Amino acid sequence: MNQNLKIVYDGDCPFCARYVRFIRLKDTVGEVDLVDARSEDPAVERVRASGVDLNDGMALIDGDRIYFGDECIHRLALMSTPSGVFNRLNAAVFRSPTLSRLLYPVLKTGRAITLRLLGRAPL
Repeated sequence: MNQNLKIVYDGDCPFCARYVRFIRLKDTVGEVDLVDARSEDPAVERVRASGVDLNDGMALIDGDRIYFGDECIHRLALMSTPSGVFNRLNAAVFRSPTLSRLLYPVLKTGRAITLRLLGRAPL
């Protein structure tokens, strides 16, 4: 089990916050650190230093690798358990790298609109 997994997400985004809490990874990979991208956590700086703009999506840190955006949700879908409706739906859609790549921009746009409507500033 990999104890180096970290998910860096926007804690002010209701969709992002719910997603990282609903996805069940503990049974398959062990503990996963959930890191709010608005915090001062070193993982946030590590992701930014890699050239990633966290306004454009969430990131998964897996040891020395950083997966971002569509690659992140694809990797998370591969790691999640098949238990629960949310995880089955998530796996059905995002286990496909092609569907992940096609649908991620829609998710990103929905996040941006929601943050604007809620009066929350971008990262």
